[in-house]
This record gives sequence, C-alpha cells and structure tokens, in this order.
Amino acid sequence: MPTGLIALALGGFGIGLTEFLIAGLLPQVASSLEVSEAAAGWLISGYALSVAVGAIALTAATARLPRKPVLVGLVALFVIGNLLSAIAPDYPVMLLGRIVAALCHGSFFGIGSLVARSLVAPEKKSRAVAVMFAGLTVANVLGVPFGALVGERWGWRAAFWAVTAIGVLALAGIATLVPGRAGEQGSAPPSGLRDQLRAFRSSQVWLTLAATALSYGGMFGAFSYIAYTFTEVSGFAPADVAWLLMVYGVGLVVGNLVGGRAADRDRDRALVLALLGLTLTLALFGLLAGSAAASVVLVFLMGVTGFASVPGMITRVTDVAHGAALAASANVSASNVGNALGAWLGGLAISAGLGYTAPLYVGAGIALTSVVVMMVAARRARSPQAADRSPPGNSVPGVRPLA
Repeated sequence: MPTGLIALALGGFGIGLTEFLIAGLLPQVASSLEVSEAAAGWLISGYALSVAVGAIALTAATARLPRKPVLVGLVALFVIGNLLSAIAPDYPVMLLGRIVAALCHGSFFGIGSLVARSLVAPEKKSRAVAVMFAGLTVANVLGVPFGALVGERWGWRAAFWAVTAIGVLALAGIATLVPGRAGEQGSAPPSGLRDQLRAFRSSQVWLTLAATALSYGGMFGAFSYIAYTFTEVSGFAPADVAWLLMVYGVGLVVGNLVGGRAADRDRDRALVLALLGLTLTLALFGLLAGSAAASVVLVFLMGVTGFASVPGMITRVTDVAHGAALAASANVSASNVGNALGAWLGGLAISAGLGYTAPLYVGAGIALTSVVVMMVAARRARSPQAADRSPPGNSVPGVRPLA
C-alpha cells in the first residue's frame, strides 16, 4: 500500500473525529461556554452546512492549483479550525472554529479521492478511495466514545487539542509522503472554474450525484432516529445505544472496504447491488425491529450496505466528469444534502404518528429510488450513444448487463 494513502487516511480520520466527537461533548461545551442546548446544537448543524458550502466553494476557488498543495492547505485549515475550538474563550469563537474546520471537509475528500486513485494502478482505484475513506469510517466508530472519554477525564478542550495534533501529523504525512504531482497524472490537469463547470453538462454526473444524495438520504433517514427505534421498539436500555452505534460503525468500515473491492471488479453492478441491499436491509429492519437480536444484526448490515456504495460513487462521478475535482467535491455536498433530506422526511413520519419504525421504511423508500436512478445511469452509460459522446480514454469502464 502506498504510504501516501496512509497519510490521506489519517487526514480522513482526523476530519471524521472533528465531525463526530462533538456529540459526546455537547453538554460539557454548553455548560462551559454558558449557552443553551439549542445554541450548542449549532456546533453540529453549522458544521454540516459549512461542509456542503465549503466543498463547492473551496474546490472552485482552487481549481487551477496543483492538487497536493491544495490538500496541504486544506489540512492546515483543519488544524487552525480545531485550534480555535480548543482555545475558544467564548461561543462565537467556538462556532467560528467549527466552521473553519468544516470548510475543508468536502474539498479534502473530493480532491483527496483524485489523489488517492492516482497512487495505485487503475484497476485498484476504488480500493484506494476506500482506504482514504477508512479513516472517516473508523472515526465514525470511535468519534463519540473518544470525545466522551477524553472529555470526562481531561475536559472537552483536551479532545480538540488531540484532534489538532492528529491534524498536524496528517499535514506532515501528506506533505512528505504524497508525490508532488499526485492526482494530475492520467487525468485532466487542474483547470479553471469554467472547465470544471463544463463537467456538469453530463447527465451521468447529475445521475451519479442524485444516486449519492438518495443513498445517503435512505441511510440517514433511518439512522437519525435509530436511538428511538432501539429504546422504544427493540427494548434496549438507553445505556445500550452507545455500543449499538459502534456495531453500526464497524459495519461502515466493513462496507467501505468490501464496496471498494467490488467496485473495482464491476462498478455499476456493485453500486446497484449495494443500494438494493440497503433498501432490503432497512425494510427488513422495520419488520423485525421488535426483536433485539435481529436489530443488532440489521444495524450492522445497515452500516455495511449503507457505505458499500461510497467508494464506487466517488470514482464514478470523477470518471464521468473526466477528472474534474469540483464534481468529486459536489459528491460530498450531495451526500450532506441527502443526510438533511432523509432526517427531515424521517422526522415528518414520526410527527405524523407513524411510530419509531417509520424512519426505517422512509429510508427504504428513498434507497429504492436511488436503485432506480443508479440503474438508469448504468444503462445509459452502456448505450452506444453514450460511448460515442465520451472522449477517448475518459469513457465509463464497461459494465456487464444488470439483467
């Protein structure tokens, strides 16, 4: 494995920790900075909104720059943001630190995916992206308990100091281990904003972005309210939710690595099967949520099927966009839009009195829509007309018929 991939994974791990650990620290932060729970909640929602905006804005602003220096700059921004959070004397500075750290999130994974795939042979590109995203999925498993543990022993600021240190290590690793022109060989060189936007003329780009948003919407439509499902339907105690979420996180790690390998063999087929697996898992979860044993198995499978499509979606959108970094970052923004959509629709179902299994069925319905979109994208990519329109060397790799 190229050492540059390890450095990228470390960066992903640090960014993932920043996103997730705040959930376990929120009561301490609110008390320390003397703000309400609702105001403290903006440290989470403000971060998510900044990810969606930053992914597009920073990638567009750095469109003409070489990719390695951009990555180094993004990680430096991440370090500054977490440093601000660690030393924040009041709530406005804390919120500013969260926003600054979030701005690099989407662009890091978007541009980083292009760099990661350039470090390996073409037939291993989805696996390389999966390695980079492994840092994010491991952070999902460890983020909340890490934040809670460090915060309990040494205070919430210590958690942000620890993440700042991880960011410095990632910064040094990327600066020294990633080749100077990584991400520029074998694809279009960094180009101006107008050239980057030209990629969005492709229906394949929009179909892939839609499939990404819907797949995340399906998973987070269910996941956002999974604690209520565990305690109100499955019969678990509130104290059990933490380890159940770790089971889900382990599923994310497994799904990410398996999905990357499968996508390298037959990407569009792997994506359709992953999304179909998510649909069936969520529907089955809704039916069997009353069983504690079934819930443990199914929340693990929800993690596996929910993240199995991520590496393939990233490589697909960058292929059909002919290496445009803006499209890769837009994929990250699409995932955040999907998160918000799924959580909103799941909440509406609960508010309508449909019960705490309703978000699972809502998620299954959204995921099923993503299956349809992905099948349409795959069939269009195989059509002779699509092949004729693709520039030499930039066409979507051939896929065996799905039916």
